[in-house]
Amino acid sequence: MTQENTLAALAAVIESRKPTNGGNPETSYVARLLAKGSDSFLKKIGEEATEVVMAAKDVDYGADKDKLVYEVADLWFHSMVMLAHYGLSAQDVLRELARREGLSGLVEKAQRSDS
Repeated sequence: MTQENTLAALAAVIESRKPTNGGNPETSYVARLLAKGSDSFLKKIGEEATEVVMAAKDVDYGADKDKLVYEVADLWFHSMVMLAHYGLSAQDVLRELARREGLSGLVEKAQRSDS
C-alpha cells in the first residue's frame, strides 16, 4: 500500500467514525474526540506537537529515532481528525504541498505575507 493509500484509508476510517456518520463515542476514540468538540482534538494536537518537539530533542541526544516517528504519527493522526471535522482531508494538504513544489520556501512565505 502506498503512503497516499494509507492516508486515504485512514481518512475513510476517520470519516466513518464521525458521530454524524454513526460513529459511537462509547466505542470509538475518534467519535469521542469529535463529539466533545474542537477543543478536545485541538488540545490533543497541542499535546502531540509538544511530544514531537521533546522526542526530536531526545534524538539530538542519542534517543531512538523510532520514538520521534511514533510521536509524529500521533500528531498526523490527530491533525487528520481535525481536518475531517472541518470537511478537509490529507488530500487537501497533499495538494497544497504539490502546489508549493519547486517554489522557494522564502518566496512562498512572502506570498502568504502579501495576502
